[in-house]
Amino acid sequence: MIIAFGSDHGGVELKSALIKFARKSGHTVIDCGTSGTESVDYADYAGAVTKLITDQQADRGVLVCKTGIGMSIAANKVRGIRAALVYNIEVASLSRKHNNANVICFGASYTDPASAGKMLDIWLNTEFEGGRHQRRIDKQDKLWEMNRGF
Repeated sequence: MIIAFGSDHGGVELKSALIKFARKSGHTVIDCGTSGTESVDYADYAGAVTKLITDQQADRGVLVCKTGIGMSIAANKVRGIRAALVYNIEVASLSRKHNNANVICFGASYTDPASAGKMLDIWLNTEFEGGRHQRRIDKQDKLWEMNRGF
């Protein structure tokens, strides 16, 4: 699987740990930055990761900021992106099973690397259930279109 990673300055360390985990698990990684602790805007990195997904150059994305909130909000502005801010294994699993999340978001201030690695592993290896859940995703897509005049 090709996975695009992005973080702001507050998520650099956790992003680096998750990239190592993904590579060790045999995935191809695209690191969209940032790589330092100088203040940057999370929306830029959410945009870079989501563009790779919508352009079909990456299968899924991982975004990290201090809380995960800004990244998840920014990513969910992009048509076709279903970003889930996760905080435990069950939520990571359900974000795939029920929501077909293609981006996972972490809050670096609230998630240690070992826990994040476990959540990422579950998320990468959980399939979407479809069925009634697909109907709900289709309705979400219609909301997106309705609110953007398409």
